[in-house]
Parts: sequence; C-alpha cells; structure tokens
Amino acid sequence: MRAITFVMASALLLSVTPASATPDSTPYLPAPTGRHPVGVTSLHLVDASRPDPWVPAVNRELMVSLFYPAASARGPKKQYLTPAESAAVLEEGGITTVPPDTLSTVRTNAVVDARPVGRRHGLPLVVLSPGYKRPRATLTTLAEDLASHGYVVAVVGHTYENVATAFPDGRFAPCVSCEVVHDPAFWQKLGEGRAADVSFVLDQLTGPLRDHRGANLVDAARIAMGGHSVGGASSLGAARADARIRAAIDVDGVLSTPVPPEGMSQPVMLLGRQDNFAPGAPSVKSWADAWPLLTGWKRWLVVAGMSHPSFTDIGVLVPQLGIQPGAEVPGERGAAITRTYVRAFFDLHLRGVPQPLLDRPSASYPEVSVVEPSS
Repeated sequence: MRAITFVMASALLLSVTPASATPDSTPYLPAPTGRHPVGVTSLHLVDASRPDPWVPAVNRELMVSLFYPAASARGPKKQYLTPAESAAVLEEGGITTVPPDTLSTVRTNAVVDARPVGRRHGLPLVVLSPGYKRPRATLTTLAEDLASHGYVVAVVGHTYENVATAFPDGRFAPCVSCEVVHDPAFWQKLGEGRAADVSFVLDQLTGPLRDHRGANLVDAARIAMGGHSVGGASSLGAARADARIRAAIDVDGVLSTPVPPEGMSQPVMLLGRQDNFAPGAPSVKSWADAWPLLTGWKRWLVVAGMSHPSFTDIGVLVPQLGIQPGAEVPGERGAAITRTYVRAFFDLHLRGVPQPLLDRPSASYPEVSVVEPSS
C-alpha cells in the first residue's frame, strides 16, 4: 500500500496510508471550547514596500484569516478551502480516494464577517504560522478555539510557500518556493521572509489606520506568536526580529535557523512529539542547542503517541477521509491537547493567569511530559 509523504528539509513530517474505506459524511472540525461564538474575516494585504522573496517582480501579497470573538453564532460559516485549493492539496498529498473538492466542504465553526464583540483595544492578539506547503486553513481548529476564549487570532498564509493560495480576484498562487527548497540558504530565507510577513501584518492590525473587521479589538501591547513545523520555528525568529511579539511557541518544528549566540529573552515554549523531540530522539538537536540560549521563561514539552499532523487539522480530518493517520492518539484528542497547552501558554504570558499545567505532569493529559534539560 503506497504511503503518502510530506517532507520538510530532509526530515519526514507526515506519513499516512490510504484506507480501504472512503468517507461517508461531510468532514468537520471540532467545536471550540470557549464561551464566545467565533467570527472570521479574510484579509487581502499587499506590502507595497517589499518585493516578494520568491517572485521578485511583484510586491509581497498575503492572505490572512482573522478570527475573533463574535456577538452571534448565526450566519454563514467560513469555507475551509476553495475547490481549487482543495484539489491542489489533495493532489500534492497523492490522495485520490475522495473527490478533489472534498476539503472545500469541511464544516467549520467561524461565522464569516460576524459582528465582533469585546472592548476596543482590549483583547490579546495571537499570530499563527502554518507548516511548509500547508495552507493557513490547517490551523483553523486551534484558531477557532483561541478566538472562542477571547483572543484575536491572525493566521498568515505565506504566499508561494504552500501548494495553494486563492486570492479574492480569482488568481491562484502555486508553491514557487518548492522549486528551490534544496538551496543551502533556503530555510534561512524562508524564516526571514516569514518574520517580515508577520511584522507587516502587525503593522496592518495595530497601526493608526486599522480598518479591518476585528482589528480594533487588538491590544497592541499583548501580542504573541505560534506556529506548526517551520511555522513554529519561524515564530522564534519573528519574535527576535520584532519586539512587539512578547512570547513565542514552536509546535513540532525543527529550528532550521539556530537561535543566535546572544540568545533570546522572550518566553518560549517548545511542544512536540515524544518520538522526535525527547532527549535522544532524531530531531532533538536543534531544540537542545537552542535551550541554553533561551534566557527567559521556557518550557519543553513532549507528547506521546502524536504524529506531526496530529497538532493540526490534518490529524482531525484524515480519518474522516478514510485515511489511517499513523498516530496512536486519536485526532480529536490530539487537537484537544494542542488547544489546551497552547492556550495555557498564551494565557500565562498575555493575560498573566498562572498555569500549573505547564509546570508538572497532569492526570488529565498523561500523554504530555515536561523535559528538564541540565542547562
């Protein structure tokens, strides 16, 4: 049976195997756990001051999904992907057992352009960055949950770094960067570009002309960032480059660009698979090298039984598509663990709420262990 693989650098990130069954119902994302309904708006942003790093003939152009607490759960829900994006994602993964537009039918929870609720400039902002080749939509489960707990969440689509970006005017951007992924300086270039993307998005959401729906809720003094895979690694780089980012979390991402010798003082949490990031595991070196250079609050957590996609919507959706995900932890359990620990980190560092969960083992989450390196 043929395996479907996604690769970042030379490391295997995801291996799933087609099952004999095909999905018999509409795929869905788990409901958010907070008390607020969730709204979402799509932002089309153009940085006229910066050429695109992958297509220098044009200005850098981004799509951002902005999630926020909403006044009502009534209204049309956000489409997960367009049919064209869905087809590109499934083709890139070699998934042929479902119709090409399947991911455009995924049931989400956020209401499109719902009326925001919250005090002006009163809510913390979290920026999320997806893994390489992955659309920003793959972090929807996490983003919806954070918004339901009173966060504004900006999920950034890094154009030409994923297999499919659809723009409002119908244009479709492919993964141009995939053509040069083997260049020696590729990951440094990608990390620097993502940091610039995030700084530009922060300018748009916190500047004097912030006219995007939900942006007026943002407290510019309480901003943090997280991401999955290279998006998580990029979060640390973005925080080093932009002092507005007060804390950063790397979810299952090898630190492809090392922390510099002068170190990093913002709070950092590293959250990853036990079989990849526990001491002695295959990908632990980048975290171990960075650890003594993280001079502020820091935690290193590993989760048993999770695979790389378990931290994203992929872990929830692939079983619904009739595909074996290759993880011991069920998809919705993986989503619950990710949501809980990521939110705890942001609650601690953006809201000042103590989080014993991050300090010791929890009977509610026995899969999670705290790693305590010697330095």
